[in-house]
Amino acid sequence: MSVIVIEFITLDGIVSDPDGSAGTPSGGWAFRHGPETVAGDKFRLGDTLDDGVMLLGRTTWQLFSRLWPGRDDPFARRMNAVPKLVVSRSLTDTSTWANSRVIDADLVETVNREERDVIVTGSPSVVHALMAENLIDEYRLLTFPTVLGTGRRLFPDGGPHAQLECVSAEQAGPAVLAVYRKTAR
Repeated sequence: MSVIVIEFITLDGIVSDPDGSAGTPSGGWAFRHGPETVAGDKFRLGDTLDDGVMLLGRTTWQLFSRLWPGRDDPFARRMNAVPKLVVSRSLTDTSTWANSRVIDADLVETVNREERDVIVTGSPSVVHALMAENLIDEYRLLTFPTVLGTGRRLFPDGGPHAQLECVSAEQAGPAVLAVYRKTAR
């Protein structure tokens, strides 16, 4: 089992509001490069979506639950079919997006018990909690040529140390998809 974090990210490490749905002044930065830049399986998840489980925070889940259920392309079918675990203290009804359920145990305990690969999409609070416990094995970052100067960072000041190696990097339109894996200390 591996924990894989996938994020749209700016050159200065901002992950907040890439689509503009949160209404922040600099929101929508990823989508300014055209829909083809963010469409489909940009993170090369492939079979991991078929055999793994997604882990989402409430805000990301609510956004996705409005976007994905109505789509029917091959990638959307995978997104709709994958089991989805939602981290939330307030959400109770997950019926709007198939195969979703709120986790009823501690986040770290849930991840440690999971036998499938865990894909964390967006959800910076969830990512930060898993970082703090050194549970993230891989980061797949689609980095956009944008500097915002403000917003929520993937790697916050004072966050835990991580030693990573870049195992691949490829151009994806105006962005770069880079895959980083945890190395032994």
